[in-house]
Amino acid sequence: MTNYTKYFFVVLFSATALSSIAQTTATTSSPYSKYGIGDYEDPLLPQSRGMGGMGVATNKTGGFNDINVVNPAAYSYITLTTIDVGAFAGFTSLSKTNIGPQTSSNFRLGHLAFAVPVSKRSALSFGLLPYSNLGYSYRQVISQPINNQYSGGKDTSTVANYKYFGEGGLSKAYIGYGFGLGKHISLGFNIAYVFGNEKQVRSTEFPELLNILNTKVENGFSAGGLNYDYGIQYTIDVNEGSRFTLGYSGSASSNLNTTSNFVVSHYTLSSDGTNTPNIARDSTRNEQTHGKINLPMINRFGITYQKDNKFLIGVDYKMGQWSTLTMGDANAGLHDNQSLAIGGQITPNINALSNYWAVVDYRVGFKYDKTYINVNGNDINQYAGTFGLGLPIPNDRRTSFYKINISAEIGRRGNLENNLVRENYYNFHIGFTINDKWFQKYKFD
Repeated sequence: MTNYTKYFFVVLFSATALSSIAQTTATTSSPYSKYGIGDYEDPLLPQSRGMGGMGVATNKTGGFNDINVVNPAAYSYITLTTIDVGAFAGFTSLSKTNIGPQTSSNFRLGHLAFAVPVSKRSALSFGLLPYSNLGYSYRQVISQPINNQYSGGKDTSTVANYKYFGEGGLSKAYIGYGFGLGKHISLGFNIAYVFGNEKQVRSTEFPELLNILNTKVENGFSAGGLNYDYGIQYTIDVNEGSRFTLGYSGSASSNLNTTSNFVVSHYTLSSDGTNTPNIARDSTRNEQTHGKINLPMINRFGITYQKDNKFLIGVDYKMGQWSTLTMGDANAGLHDNQSLAIGGQITPNINALSNYWAVVDYRVGFKYDKTYINVNGNDINQYAGTFGLGLPIPNDRRTSFYKINISAEIGRRGNLENNLVRENYYNFHIGFTINDKWFQKYKFD
């Protein structure tokens, strides 16, 4: 790889990091993200997402070095310097009984990950990933009874708009190390810094009463703190080139330090027919407090069977102790979650010379998630089907390999029962993977 290309990726890394640190806008469009710290995201790259999110027991598949952040033990299989950078696009349709669907879309940089081999059976990895996303905007219109000077003291009613808005998210910058212990065991760990900002706003407005004071309540925080991941993989050789892999990875319970702001303000609406909020007349509360967010422990288990460079199938099971999530001194009111991911990959003929589509990786999967959200006694469940492609990019260098990884997820969360919201979504991830020989000492005769 030329020095110019290396410099390009250094610049790209810096720009991505700065963009993520400065990010304050919403990167999801779901009313269910209002609970807890938002929508939690597993640290998965498109290669895993295309297989239903399976990754606890995967390491090296399809002849390529992939960075598997969900289980740092897999770093021990990395033999080439690896760079993976990607983007995300999401499209959401929200439906509710007696209300037509509302659609939205979101785009963002998806991930940036590096891995560098340290020895024959160990490697170092670092990068930047999303940890959670918060984003929603909706309102309720309710006829509100009144008895005031506008109605001559008689009972009447007016329209009340209840508006709800949230934006922000948390990011995860990590560095990790994975190494082999003997022939069949691999161990690994990540040390991560989780940081970001989130804000939620609720307003009560009376658009028909122009001189009345409306109310806005803003609740936001900035957070930062260390988080720890660890993992193990154990391989069982079946025959030459075929093996089972058992995997476990966990994310430890940890604390984030927070600075929270709570503001209650009052304002009038413009009289030009647009109902635009005027500058706030006053703030009855403006408080800043310092506290902690206690992140939950997450346990993941996986098993795969693969024939090297041909196919891989497997299943993951995850348990998250989200009922222990606390924000400040209060429990967030979430439930423990469980999820199941089933998937696989096949490469028809990795050595084909004249048939490009024979060297492509084809991925498919399914996932089920009993989320940590329960609304008025109703569990919010999520189902999704996934598929993906690993598209090699031909080049003339024997020491460099390039691949574009694409994954698509079509899913549903929630339902229309008990006045709930049903969310149909389409998520797309794309990643560009480079395998190259860096930092290698060449010997000359």
